[in-house]
Amino acid sequence: MSPSADPEALVRYLVTSLVDDVDAVVIAKKISGTSTTYEVSVNPDDVGKVIGRQGRIIKAIRTLVRAAASVDGAHVDVEVLG
Repeated sequence: MSPSADPEALVRYLVTSLVDDVDAVVIAKKISGTSTTYEVSVNPDDVGKVIGRQGRIIKAIRTLVRAAASVDGAHVDVEVLG
């Protein structure tokens, strides 16, 4: 049995751990060709918490999600929408 990752669940866990308004978190999955993009919408007051100073938090989230998705050979990206 090969290990399987759920990138969407990981994105949801990481983002909801950071924001104050958990109910406002919406994750949309966009598939184009061989890659998948998760578009994360959060409350405008929480956007800075998800992005972080100089984008450090979102870069870390992208790195973790890409690593988890690479187990299955998938190409994944995460975008933050206001």
